[in-house]
Amino acid sequence: MPAPEPPPSQSSCLPEAVSHFRAGPLASAAARACYVKAPTGGPPRKPSTPAPPAPSPATLAPSAAEAPTADAGLERILRGPSGLGTASLRLIPREEPPTRSDPPAGAAAGTPVPGLYHHPVPEPDPVRVEEVGRRIKSWAVDEVNLYPEDWEEEFDGFSVGRYMVGCHPDAPTVDHLMLATRLMVAENAVDDCYCEDHGGSPVGLGERLLLAHTALDPLYTTQEYQPKWAKSLHADAPRRAYRSAMEYFARAASPSQADRLRHDMARLHMGYLAEAAWAQLDHVPEVWEYLAMRQFNNFRPCPTITDTVGGYELPADLHARKEMQKVIALAGNATTIVNDLYSYTKELDAPGQHLNLPVVIAEREGLSEQDAYLKSVEVHNDLMHDFENHAAALAEACPVPDVQRFLRGVAAWVDGNHHWHRSNTYRYSLPDFW
Repeated sequence: MPAPEPPPSQSSCLPEAVSHFRAGPLASAAARACYVKAPTGGPPRKPSTPAPPAPSPATLAPSAAEAPTADAGLERILRGPSGLGTASLRLIPREEPPTRSDPPAGAAAGTPVPGLYHHPVPEPDPVRVEEVGRRIKSWAVDEVNLYPEDWEEEFDGFSVGRYMVGCHPDAPTVDHLMLATRLMVAENAVDDCYCEDHGGSPVGLGERLLLAHTALDPLYTTQEYQPKWAKSLHADAPRRAYRSAMEYFARAASPSQADRLRHDMARLHMGYLAEAAWAQLDHVPEVWEYLAMRQFNNFRPCPTITDTVGGYELPADLHARKEMQKVIALAGNATTIVNDLYSYTKELDAPGQHLNLPVVIAEREGLSEQDAYLKSVEVHNDLMHDFENHAAALAEACPVPDVQRFLRGVAAWVDGNHHWHRSNTYRYSLPDFW
């Protein structure tokens, strides 16, 4: 795939934003960027070296002699790395949807949703997929006793190794990939056991989620009651999984990265509770209300840790920028609608009513199931275009390598998420609407 050209300046405010960025407090944040160093095959670990002093604005600003090559440098950064598995690490929105292009050589089976805006990616590295799959099953069975024997086929069919390797092509080691993989499996255990497929119920969900959240965000209480709380972390599979996955993550991440994850997990749990409230009331929300819920009950905790899995850290004040938060939110929103579309028939076959975007649009806007599904595809495409446009604008406005790398990592997660949904024919099939 040829490297895309950098976009034209989005508006006159972007050069001003670059100037403000170079001279303002973000310059100090960029200088404090620290990396989670790890030799190939070695465990990830926290940065331990002191941060260098922040450069002056004059140091950050390019000289007149350097000015002619600035655009070329930005294009190189936006283009991203090359090689197997990195074709999706791009930020420039394309002029036409690539849905009609041929899939890359070696792409997995599975039909993409017709008309869905997406970027085909190569099949994940099979060696890494196999190793991650082996390690995650050992963790699930031997370390946290996650599931009984009769759930084994479903666990294997989830293909979490392919999922995480495809979503994190820049992870330096398998140990880094395992940070995301354990968290993904733990999050699904909470969803299945507390909310949905395996005994989940909206009744009492708030209590279960609160107690499980203390496995991520520890309880600090009196000496008399601390042991009882600690014992409770082993009471059920979701809490055992949360506790273990978070311990691994916190050992590798910086304090701000770990706290960022806790914050996004709280967002996720709040979204679970909103959906549970609607289920208890037998209420179908308005479409905009459903989309508001989905901004919380979505994949956001996954792409937000892309720097930890990549072996570096995007400083907290860069991650917290409203522009970055908007990009991450749009990525989470778009990828979650992908899940709604690919899991549509699976949820229709399940007992009870499962809320997803096509169901809500059909109910609230009086459309047929087919028309509601096709409109949901349009909603996804709009979110994807917004994600790519805002990511490209932010990349141009903040020409800092860690910002560029983080945005490429989020884009890779978006593409890998779609690839896994499309190719996981064990779990998903499409409705007969075309």
